[in-house]
Amino acid sequence: MPRPKAFDEDQALDAAMRTFWANGYEATSTEDLCRATGLGRSSIYNTFTSKHELFKRALVRYTELTTTGQLTLLDDETRPAKDRLRDLFDAVIEGEVENRRGERGIGCLTVNTTVELAGRDHEAAELLARDQQRRLDAFEAVIRTGQRDGDITSATPPAELARFLTAVIAGMRVAGQGGADIPTLKAIASTAMGAL
Repeated sequence: MPRPKAFDEDQALDAAMRTFWANGYEATSTEDLCRATGLGRSSIYNTFTSKHELFKRALVRYTELTTTGQLTLLDDETRPAKDRLRDLFDAVIEGEVENRRGERGIGCLTVNTTVELAGRDHEAAELLARDQQRRLDAFEAVIRTGQRDGDITSATPPAELARFLTAVIAGMRVAGQGGADIPTLKAIASTAMGAL
């Protein structure tokens, strides 16, 4: 009879997610994952089957947490579109503050993974594409509403503005990793909002 698991799988997944997020997939060793989760190798492999499988589950967990939070802000139809977008930029900056290591942020796991793996890991690329489409759809809907209500005055098609905002946020994450300070990130967000 197999022994029951003596650990919280979600807690272990969160610890692994933070480790991959901070270090990247390639630079994270099994030993790093053991230290982060408090599990032995056999527990990690018995539960998650492989480092890659654990990474995919961590990436899905990250996208569920971050994208769900972003969509909650964007989908709040009781507020003007521009306010929802401004709140999203504020949340991105707040996340950068919370996840700093000294002067630098650790960025965004989806952005980091896109740079590191999307060109050579088909499964990761599919997960990232699905997540990005969810965010693009939400941006597009908010922008369309804002244009209809006169809150957003840019005549640029909503789909193009959605891609622009996605690129700006990814750029802010990379800038944070590069050491951009909070006033710089706020200035980037302000410029993006001005473009609307």
